[in-house]
Amino acid sequence: MTHFHVITLFPDSLSSYLGESILKRAILDKKIKVSFYNPRDFVKDPHDRVDQKPYGGGPGMVIQAGPVIRAIAKAKGRKKKVKIIFFSPAGKQFDTAYAKKISKTYKDIIFVCGRYEGIDARVKEVFNTEDISVGPYVLTGGELPAMILIDSISRQIEGVLGDFDSLEETRSASSDVYTRPEILVYKKKTYKVPEVLLSGHHKKIEEWRKGV
Repeated sequence: MTHFHVITLFPDSLSSYLGESILKRAILDKKIKVSFYNPRDFVKDPHDRVDQKPYGGGPGMVIQAGPVIRAIAKAKGRKKKVKIIFFSPAGKQFDTAYAKKISKTYKDIIFVCGRYEGIDARVKEVFNTEDISVGPYVLTGGELPAMILIDSISRQIEGVLGDFDSLEETRSASSDVYTRPEILVYKKKTYKVPEVLLSGHHKKIEEWRKGV
């Protein structure tokens, strides 16, 4: 079973997606597990803030290193082989090849989700982390990137999709797919399924899918 550990100030923001469809089934089938660690639960004094003004000035607030370090330590425990991913717009671009590699190499993956103006960089001095980006843009937090990686990595785990042939990235297929009805009428215009898909000619259908 692959265990995803998510360090986040807003764990509820991921719950709706995890509670639906394929990922929900994967959790129930014990193919994956998702645990949350809120840095607010790891402040030394319950009256302390988890964020503070940045040294050197600047807008916004920065999440303190201490609570995040303690949250990661809790998630890591005594496990020796753990991947710790720190989300950053300047990080390595995430792709399917990376998802395949991670799914085969690690059973415990920790995602560190930043907010506000980010997390004190000393977290990355304490732990061996890898900066990952999900695209050339900036988001308000790391929760969406974490969800993207959980979804993409989980797809690579045998049994999560039920039929492993369902992996679109492993099929030589056109990006276009069709189903019933054969003829669709919308605003007096007719839209038909390509005839080759109705022909029953498997070789020609395969050629169509490959774009031959």
